[in-house]
Amino acid sequence: MVKHNINIQDGYLFQSLKEGQTMLVELVTGRHLLGRLKRFDRFAVVVESEGKEILIYKHAIVTIAAAPHSSA
Repeated sequence: MVKHNINIQDGYLFQSLKEGQTMLVELVTGRHLLGRLKRFDRFAVVVESEGKEILIYKHAIVTIAAAPHSSA
């Protein structure tokens, strides 16, 4: 019998990457980054924010959430 490991983190990040949605990343320093997820691996994520790609180690992240939609 094949046992499949369910990895919630990878599933969430892959879906966010596929949809290209803007994400809000909160770091342990309290800083917030608004940008699009470009790629990720076991240890880090790359977020494009303000025209720059930023490598963020996962241990420095508190939360990642879909950015709230603005009703302008």
